[in-house]
Amino acid sequence: MTPSPRPVRLLLADDEHLIRGALAALLALEDDLLVVAEAASGPEALAMAMAHAPDVAVLDLQMPGADGVKVATSLRTDLPDCRVLIVTGHGRPGHLKRALAAGVRGFVPKTVSAQRLAEVIRTVHAGNRYVDPELAADAISAGDSPLTAREAEVLELAADGAPVAEIAARAALSPGTVRNYLSSAVTKLGAENRHAAVRLARGRGWV
Repeated sequence: MTPSPRPVRLLLADDEHLIRGALAALLALEDDLLVVAEAASGPEALAMAMAHAPDVAVLDLQMPGADGVKVATSLRTDLPDCRVLIVTGHGRPGHLKRALAAGVRGFVPKTVSAQRLAEVIRTVHAGNRYVDPELAADAISAGDSPLTAREAEVLELAADGAPVAEIAARAALSPGTVRNYLSSAVTKLGAENRHAAVRLARGRGWV
């Protein structure tokens, strides 16, 4: 008798418990998929991935501690055999480009059906890539972010209204350098001030 092939082992990470639980229950109905771990934050997703070595990590884009793209970046180094699929309710153009640059193999909206998600998981596990067509079209039409990595980082740290001194401490930069990065970002985005720049950059998924 031919043994059954080993199921695809999955990690599910989403900070919304109800969504994560429902997804786990639906994917459990697929004979060739097995949920081996769940997580509610970026750091927990990394810890679970290292502990269980899943074949595919299905990550929510926005999670506490570290977003799905940051988790994917870490997994690319620490667990290179794990494929990453990001599921998002906020599919802004910049998010997709950041995800692909981080080695993410799949990118789909949360509106996708469980059956379709299972198909995408199999596609990603097989070494192929799948990007939702609408998200891909939006990313192409939006163009690239004009911000450098450091400008984007500093702008993101400024998103909660933190003073320059605090941003400087968190980014390990001098206050003068932080002001320069913020000024440059505001100018490049054509915004009135850093708060408007944050809103604009977030709206396009650049931070």
